[in-house]
Amino acid sequence: MLTETIKAGKRAGTVKGNDLKKVIVDTTVMEKNIAHPTDARLYETARRKLVGLRQNYNRLAPRLAGQVGGYAHARQFKRMRKALRRLKGYTGRVLRDIERQLDRVPEGALRARIEEMIALVNRLLAQKTKDKNKLYSLHEPTVDCISKGNAHKRYEFGTKVSVATTNRGGLVVGMRAMPGNPYDGHTLSEALEQVEILADQRPEMAFVDRGYRGHGVENVKVFISGARRGVTRTIAKLLRRRSAIEPMIGHMKNDGRLTRCPLKGTEGDALFAVLCGCGHNIRMILKYLGELLGNLIWLCTRLRQLNNAEMATVGSFQCARRSA
Repeated sequence: MLTETIKAGKRAGTVKGNDLKKVIVDTTVMEKNIAHPTDARLYETARRKLVGLRQNYNRLAPRLAGQVGGYAHARQFKRMRKALRRLKGYTGRVLRDIERQLDRVPEGALRARIEEMIALVNRLLAQKTKDKNKLYSLHEPTVDCISKGNAHKRYEFGTKVSVATTNRGGLVVGMRAMPGNPYDGHTLSEALEQVEILADQRPEMAFVDRGYRGHGVENVKVFISGARRGVTRTIAKLLRRRSAIEPMIGHMKNDGRLTRCPLKGTEGDALFAVLCGCGHNIRMILKYLGELLGNLIWLCTRLRQLNNAEMATVGSFQCARRSA
C-alpha cells in the first residue's frame, strides 16, 4: 500500500524522481492504547482477570487501589508501599488458588488462555522496580517504556517507529515499527533497506540527527546534524532541512492518529504504522491536487475577466466611432 501511494505521488507530481535520492530518517514513539502503568492498577487488573473461584476481594481490592493513588498524591509513601504490599498479596492469593484448581479445567482454548494469564501475572508479581523488560500492561505485554526526556512527558509507553521522508516535499517513503526499543543508529540500515524496496531505487544521501551516531551504514552517504567534516555548502543547505521531518511526524500524530495505536500485538503495530504513512501520503497528494485545481480555477476566472474587459473596450470604441 505504501508503494502504491509513492507511485501515485510520482504520477501526480507531488514528488520528483530525484527527490527519492535524498531522504530524512528519524524515529518517534507510537503509544499503545493502555492506561499509565502503575503497580496498583496492574495488581487490581490482574486480580479482576483471575477472580471467580474462592475469596475474590471484590470489595476490598478496588478501595485499596484507590487509597494507593491517594497516598501517592499526598506523598505518604510509607502508607502507599504498605497498601501496595497488601494489594499484591490479594492478587497472589487469588493466583495461587487458581493454580491449585487448574486441573479441573479440561484441555482446550479456555485452559490455554488461563495458563497464559497465569504466566503474565506470575511475571508481574516477580518483577522489581529496576528490572529490564518489565510488564506494563496485561492485554499488551509487548509495550516498551521509552524515555523521551521531555519535561511534560518523561516516558512514553508504546513502540518505536522509524520514519523516512523525502528531503524535499516530505512524502513518506519508509515507515516501520521497531519493537524492543532499539538504539536509533541500529535501525538505520533497516530503514534505508525499506526505502530501497518501496521506492525501487537506493537513496544516495540520508540526513539524520545525532541519535544515529555509530550507525555502521556504508552503502549510503549518511550526514548527521552538527557535522563539519566533508560538508559542502550544498550539503549544509540540505542538512538544514533535516528538521523538516518533525512537523511531518506531528501531522501524522495529530491528523493521522499515530498518537495512539488501537491494534493489538507487534503485528498490529507494524500494520498501523504503515497505514499512518499511507494516510499521510494520500493527504499530501490531495492537498497538491487541490492547490493545482485552485490555481486552474483562478486562471480561468482571470482569463474570463480579461475577455469581458476586452469586449467592453471594443464595444465602447465602436460606439464612440459611430457617434463621431
